[in-house]
Amino acid sequence: MVDTESFTEEKIAEISEAIGDSNAVIALSGGVDSSTAAALAYEAVGDQLTPVYVDTGLMRKGETEEIRETFSYMESLRVVDARERFLDALSGVIDPEEKRHVIGEGFIREFETVARELDADYLVQGTIYPDRIESEGTIKSHHNVGGLPEVIDFEGIVEPMRDLYKDEVREVARALDLEEIVSERMPFPGPGLAVRVLGEVTEEKLAVAREANHVVEEELEEHEPWQALAAVLGKATGVKGDNRVHGWVVAVRSVESRDGMTARAQEVDWATLQRIQSRITGENENVSRVVYDVTHKPPATIEYE
Repeated sequence: MVDTESFTEEKIAEISEAIGDSNAVIALSGGVDSSTAAALAYEAVGDQLTPVYVDTGLMRKGETEEIRETFSYMESLRVVDARERFLDALSGVIDPEEKRHVIGEGFIREFETVARELDADYLVQGTIYPDRIESEGTIKSHHNVGGLPEVIDFEGIVEPMRDLYKDEVREVARALDLEEIVSERMPFPGPGLAVRVLGEVTEEKLAVAREANHVVEEELEEHEPWQALAAVLGKATGVKGDNRVHGWVVAVRSVESRDGMTARAQEVDWATLQRIQSRITGENENVSRVVYDVTHKPPATIEYE
């Protein structure tokens, strides 16, 4: 548990002191971490802060439109269309760690471009404690920690949430009266769907992953998982109509957890799983089969890459 009142007061003061009279940009993804950091930073420095949402082309279905609507009250919100740049940078990249580093650098360069336009010296991020632990412990590089390039064109990076776990961030978000769609939102990886398609990132794989994740989140919402997702694993044979096909294999994963450091695969009833597979294979002719992941963390991670 975190004392939200004292935490909020302390962080607002820290942010104000760190940024001073300078301008700052905040990396806004729409998730609870960055949204809470944005709320704190806005309280601290007001119009000196510009929220920047980068559409990487790796986002969930309807994500960009939802961001525009949810954060419409932030008049200075910048939405950057970087889809082509990110997909070009990821072309031919297969290694999961390299993917994360390419995406991390891409994010920073987009923020730097906006910062130069605004004469902003500081970058605010929603980095939380598990991000740092997993990156420092080499479990995986988070795009906003271990995935950052060595040279960054900012005077400083401000991370007000860096010592909190996810459940503590939610407590702060509720205390700040953020909308439920933000405070209770399911975790989504910073690198987006790039780590939910194994191997090279292609537009075809992303389209399959995007639709499959939409189905999984809809169908499992009432089961209240800590996180639920779909990942595109590779191809396998199947039958559609009277034809043999070689289509994508989609893995469905749903876990229960407190902070994401450990997790247990959720026991989902057979009828729900059948409904999920029916929708995913029925709504996408390129999917030949759906499997359910029963592995806990450890030994598996929650995401596939």
